[in-house]
Amino acid sequence: MKTIAIIPARSGSKGLTDKNIRPLYGRPLLGYSVIAAAQSKLFDCIHVSTDSEEYAQIARNYGAEVPFLRTEELSGDTAGSWDVVRWVLEQYAARGQQYDCVMLLQPTSPLREAADIRRAYRLFEEKSADAVVSVCETDHSPLWCNRLPEDGSMNGFLDQVANVGRQQLPVYYRINGAIYMLRTEMLSQGAPGLYKEGTYAYVMPKERSIDIDDVVDFEIAQVLMKCYLHVEYDDEL
Repeated sequence: MKTIAIIPARSGSKGLTDKNIRPLYGRPLLGYSVIAAAQSKLFDCIHVSTDSEEYAQIARNYGAEVPFLRTEELSGDTAGSWDVVRWVLEQYAARGQQYDCVMLLQPTSPLREAADIRRAYRLFEEKSADAVVSVCETDHSPLWCNRLPEDGSMNGFLDQVANVGRQQLPVYYRINGAIYMLRTEMLSQGAPGLYKEGTYAYVMPKERSIDIDDVVDFEIAQVLMKCYLHVEYDDEL
C-alpha cells in the first residue's frame, strides 16, 4: 500500500502572519509535521503543498518533497484542503507516481507525534478503514451549552443537566485537525464524505491536540511544548 503524507502550508495567513513558518522553539511550524511524518517511517512520499518558494525551501531543508508549487487558484483563502490534496495527487499521477492512501497532516498541529501517526495508521489497517480522523476529548461538555434569547434570560438554560454532576455526563469528542487518513479513491468525486460508516476515530490526548489559528493558540502551544514535551530546539533556519 503506497502512502503519501501531504502537509498543506500556503503563505499569506491573515490570522497570524506567516503562521506556517513561524518559529516555535527555533523550528518553523511546518518543520514539526515534516519531522513527525519522517520519524513514523510510513510514507513513500512526504509532500509539502505551498505557493511560496521560500516555504518550499524550508520544507526541503527538513526533508520534504516539493517538486511543484500550488496554482494561484489553490492559494487563496477559499481553497479547500481536499481540493489541494486531490490536485497534488493528480500532479504526482502525471509523473507516474500513484498512491493508494493519503494522510493529511496540518502544520498547525505541531504537538502531534510520530507515534500518533503510526497509531492512526495501525488503526486504519486493523479496521480495514476507508478513513481515520483524529479527535480529542472536549474541554467542556456541550450539554453545558445552550442558546440565549435576546434579553439574555437563562430560564431553562440547563434543563437537560441541571441536577447532573460533571462526572456523570457522557464523554464528548471533537475533531482536533491533526490527522486525516483516507483511501485516495475517496477523492475521485470531489471532497470526501468522511463522517460515515468506514471512518474511525483515532483518539489523541488534549495536550497534543492544539490547532494553531492565532497568536493565543501559538502561545498555548509554546507552553504545552515546554511542559509536556520538554523540548529545547535551537535549529532555527
